[in-house]
Amino acid sequence: MGVPSGYTSAQVVQAVPTGINSALVLISATTVGSAVASVTVSNAFSATYDNYKITYTGGVASTAVDLGMILGATTAGYFFGFGYIPWASSITSLTVNNGASWAYVGGANTALTFISCDIFRPFASDETLITSNGANASNGNFGGGYLNNTTSYTAFTITPSSGTLTGGTIRVYGYANS
Repeated sequence: MGVPSGYTSAQVVQAVPTGINSALVLISATTVGSAVASVTVSNAFSATYDNYKITYTGGVASTAVDLGMILGATTAGYFFGFGYIPWASSITSLTVNNGASWAYVGGANTALTFISCDIFRPFASDETLITSNGANASNGNFGGGYLNNTTSYTAFTITPSSGTLTGGTIRVYGYANS
């Protein structure tokens, strides 16, 4: 697979085997400051891509927390189902109906931060969908949901459930449209 026109090979990550026309293109990399209560990433979504991957690694939290996300300034209408499998017991699940955020898109503690989620059609004037997954020393986790409105978004904000975040990088990739 070649590099899409207008991008360097450093900006493109192959997302599927050679021969299938799809790639992740780095849109932005936001460095998280020191002891911040939230991080907003502006100009993340546009008409150029329909779907996006968001990652956050390399930072730490002041305590063990869940990481939540909102789109734009919207603080209602988030629906999310979340499950986790503790390595030593059975599946546990949580559900957020009409919440103020997608409350469980990642996690953090005093040693690491982690978000890996896909956002589907946030710039379109349609419901926005999300899937997320992750793991830590005590469990594996997965989730998915939607935002129940038809607003077009360009930005998102990551917020810990308590405490603060320090360091690391939030990266936004666009899935190349074929």
